[in-house]
Amino acid sequence: MYYKQTELIPHLFRTEYRKIVSVLCKLFGIEHIEIAEDIVSDTFLLASELWGLKGLPENPTAWLYVVAKNKTKDYLKRDSLFAQNISKEIKSNAPISEEIEIDLSVKNTNDSQLAMIFVVCHPCNPAESRIGLALNLLCGFGVEEIANAFLTNKKVIYKRLQRAKEKLRAEKIKIEQPTLPEIDDRLSTVLMVLYLLFNEGYYSSSQDITLRKDICLEAMRLTSLLIDSRACEGNEQDEERDVPERSEGNEQGRARDEALTKSLAKFSQMNKPFANALLSLLCFQASRFDARLNQNGEIILYEEQDTDLWDQELIAKGEYFLNQASQGDKISKYHLEAGIAYWHTIKADTKEKWENILQLYNQLLLIEYSPIAALNRTYALAKANGKKEAIIEAEKIKLTGNHLYHSLLGELYTDVDNTKAILHLQNALALARSRADKMVISNKICRLGP
Repeated sequence: MYYKQTELIPHLFRTEYRKIVSVLCKLFGIEHIEIAEDIVSDTFLLASELWGLKGLPENPTAWLYVVAKNKTKDYLKRDSLFAQNISKEIKSNAPISEEIEIDLSVKNTNDSQLAMIFVVCHPCNPAESRIGLALNLLCGFGVEEIANAFLTNKKVIYKRLQRAKEKLRAEKIKIEQPTLPEIDDRLSTVLMVLYLLFNEGYYSSSQDITLRKDICLEAMRLTSLLIDSRACEGNEQDEERDVPERSEGNEQGRARDEALTKSLAKFSQMNKPFANALLSLLCFQASRFDARLNQNGEIILYEEQDTDLWDQELIAKGEYFLNQASQGDKISKYHLEAGIAYWHTIKADTKEKWENILQLYNQLLLIEYSPIAALNRTYALAKANGKKEAIIEAEKIKLTGNHLYHSLLGELYTDVDNTKAILHLQNALALARSRADKMVISNKICRLGP
């Protein structure tokens, strides 16, 4: 993907910042997270200064990694006591900081990110703090973006993040691959973080940008890492893998690793379907990226999209992962939302299609009620059973302070009572925040006349 110079650093910050921070946190320990963040922030600050003066380097990502490595070594030189402590933690006999390995390889950055995401989702913090911290540290979300996701203000989120970091320090949480009980405790939060990350890119509530593909693709990448990681494999090959080096010559360590391998295989059978279901959902949603916006960056509503622009390869991948998700004996919200997204990739506008979507929404609301999901259900209800029945159900939700509520009622009342339709659309226009939403609503009002 090509980026202008002014766009490249924000893009790299979104995609690379968290990778380097994860590696350094794994090296330093979670108690020194601010040191890791400062080093990486200084790296990006230097990039913004030098690249503006001298132009872009041949490989901007590689430049960031080299500079981050050098800044880390410089820091360890300046703080010899800190460097000695790091050497002890990683069981290195290195007398000088240059000999401490700073591994920014693809494999180690992936492993570090997976380890970090399970650490920041540790149950010592409440669920909302875990999600906020993961969005901040691993997904590059700013305080304002997180505040919008939680429908609160920046001050509350800032304090919440600080308390969550302090709690991890106080509990002396290690950055390492989680055990089966730890995975069970944290997986739901990990999946929710990836789900929220994709949603922020697909429909940004905090930025006046309709679609941020790089965020969506990052959510898909992290979900793929989760599925492809050793923690999620659990096949016969696991038994053939070498145990970690720390277990060599240590019977107790080998026994622990063998038990962990068996636990991870059991985890795969129980929980991998949830991750597969999430990745299936993300593939189906991403398949309609190119059809969702026009050349001016304006939203194209679902029923007006050019279906020839839907990505059939991504749809096929979504179907594959949805089939993989069906192997478990439990159903999650991700299974149901993936099923709904699958039916949206069916081009034919048939009653069968919308009845299937309606039934999936009915199940979803029983598992995890959401006012927005209830709103979306009423659209499917209108397509399956008619607008009058859908209007009755929609008005029961009473989300009067939400532009989506009024926008949907404006749609449902169109050609049933156009006066009411216009009133709801005017309310929606007043409540909408993004330029793209306002444009869509204004176009609907224009179609209905003065």
